[in-house]
Amino acid sequence: MKLVPEVAWRGRASLDARLVPLLRAIRDHATLRAAAAAVGVSYRSAWDLLADEGRALGAPLVAMERGRGAKLAPLAERLLSADDALRRELARLEPQLAVTVTPAERAAGQQRVRIAASHDLLLARFCEVLSAPLELSFRGSLECLAALAHGEAELAGFHLSGDASPVLRLLHPRRHRLVRFAAREQGLMVPKGNPRRVRGLANLGAKHLRFVNRQRGSGTRLLFDQLLVHDGLRAADIRGYNNEEFTHLAVAATIAAGRADAGFGVKAAATQFGLDFVALKRERYWFALRARDEENAVMQAFLKALRGNELRRIARQLPGYDARGAGELCPLDNLSEQT
Repeated sequence: MKLVPEVAWRGRASLDARLVPLLRAIRDHATLRAAAAAVGVSYRSAWDLLADEGRALGAPLVAMERGRGAKLAPLAERLLSADDALRRELARLEPQLAVTVTPAERAAGQQRVRIAASHDLLLARFCEVLSAPLELSFRGSLECLAALAHGEAELAGFHLSGDASPVLRLLHPRRHRLVRFAAREQGLMVPKGNPRRVRGLANLGAKHLRFVNRQRGSGTRLLFDQLLVHDGLRAADIRGYNNEEFTHLAVAATIAAGRADAGFGVKAAATQFGLDFVALKRERYWFALRARDEENAVMQAFLKALRGNELRRIARQLPGYDARGAGELCPLDNLSEQT
């Protein structure tokens, strides 16, 4: 495929692309009816086009005289003269300016795997060292699954512990497959030494702690809300429940900076910022993919990498992670399994 430059004119707004060819046809044929036929528009459309563009420019483009046909106005003559000169110059420069999309570039674009994933430290580090052509973006878990459903990603990364119904509403047993990634510990991150003696979620409200939450739609936020319901607690009683951050590391950094007394996230983020951690739940992080994409060469390379030693090496460096079984393909029924 070759990309070549084209001429386009604009004033306060772009001129209709049909205008210059119509003006050139009027110059050649001398009647509006013949010019309209030459460029493939109706007489009425040509008339309206000239009137609309003339009003937009504030000056007439064509003089219509009974019995004498159509004649270009001075503005149209200057526009065509400039357009002709510009096109001649572009034709001369086209060999130097044209951009060709090579077969290798097209193949690379077609084979790139787009991953929309809930934020995860292990996944981020793994993709940094992976040589496969990937495009990774972090979003909320449900947003990632919606991106997969809408064809905006080939892999959706999400985590689950408890009720699977929000996830299953976005996946189909025959069209989608699961891929194991890792199990990880989630819980409360608190300052070093746990000065407020936090033991569980009930302490957040009872001790009037300043809390930092994850954003709505994230898997971690969904898990936190499920745990509140399970323990009979109310979000309204938690000071800072609506104070949101978009990654585990941002939550940990907020606590480390003294702007919050507690947050909810993965153990590895707490360790990275020198925080204490109160474990509350072990959960599994999954990928979902369309079954038809399973045999894609780049997808196969990514799945093979998940089964390799590099992921397990990185997981061993992150407290609270377990990458056993990573890369295994599963049916959606496996969402109900215990980690």
